Amino acid sequence: MGDIAAVGAAVERLEEFRGELTGYCYRMLGSYAEAEDAVQETMVRAWRGMDRFDGRSALRTWVYRIATNVCLDTLASGKRRALPMDLSGPSEGSAPPALPEDAALWVEPCPGSDPEAAATSGESVRLAFVAMLQHLPPRQRATLILRDVLDFSAREVADLHGSTVASANSALQRARSTLADRCRATQVPAALPCDDRMRRLLAERYAAAFSRYDMEELNMLLHVDATLCLPPYAKWMRGVPDIQAWLTGPAIGCRGSRLVPTAANGCPAFGQYRPHPDGTGYLPWALQVVEVSGDLITGITAFRDTERLFPLFGLPNRLDPEPTVP
Repeated sequence: MGDIAAVGAAVERLEEFRGELTGYCYRMLGSYAEAEDAVQETMVRAWRGMDRFDGRSALRTWVYRIATNVCLDTLASGKRRALPMDLSGPSEGSAPPALPEDAALWVEPCPGSDPEAAATSGESVRLAFVAMLQHLPPRQRATLILRDVLDFSAREVADLHGSTVASANSALQRARSTLADRCRATQVPAALPCDDRMRRLLAERYAAAFSRYDMEELNMLLHVDATLCLPPYAKWMRGVPDIQAWLTGPAIGCRGSRLVPTAANGCPAFGQYRPHPDGTGYLPWALQVVEVSGDLITGITAFRDTERLFPLFGLPNRLDPEPTVP
């Protein structure tokens, strides 16, 4: 590709892939920060190698090959991110959690309704799906995302991996089988359609009920098998009774919290602020990601790493006291 103008145009086109590449790398790595680093490294490698791009494959396939190799390098350490439910069974809500685990262990939330909403549906970036992907060997993980999420052909995936079509198809079948087994093992409630209006209504009702600490209303909004996860603690609960026992027991300090809406992983999310002990406002406590199926809430994941996550989601570092009504 010797024409300088053509090279310049191709370099400009690389930036068009940044959003979808971020979604791909996030699914591969389970960390939004690592995904951004991987995409930047992909761009650097692509810019440096653009003069060697011969046009025999599509530019998109070529840049995804680079991104895949960057992710495989990152995953070579064998580290696997997870959610609490991947590490142990559910626990009683009335029991306090053990000591927090290493922050690098957890699947992290990504800001926005979907990193590349124009290219794929939000379902494929849900926290539970991203966590299940981490159980796949890295090459199988890449194959499944490329085929089932990003609609690459079997030939494109084979060329990307430097393998045969038969090998790519075999990897895809093994990956699908593993994910199906994980779904059965974790007993995740089946995802039902939920339109934007219902999702907004549920989010508004949840925020109002949580701020009032109205357990009766919260119970009505939750699926019977809803889960509550609490990274960086390995503790998680399943079912309305244990979630209520947690909120009215060890987590009673959340009473009086204010929730600021945002979006994460294709789901409603909230910055939770607990009242300052001296009454001078509200302090960051957790980023809550609320998963919805049909007309019920099926999962709540409360991430406590507010110092890092709140700036990423554009949330303030404190809230002022609410004005008093005369």
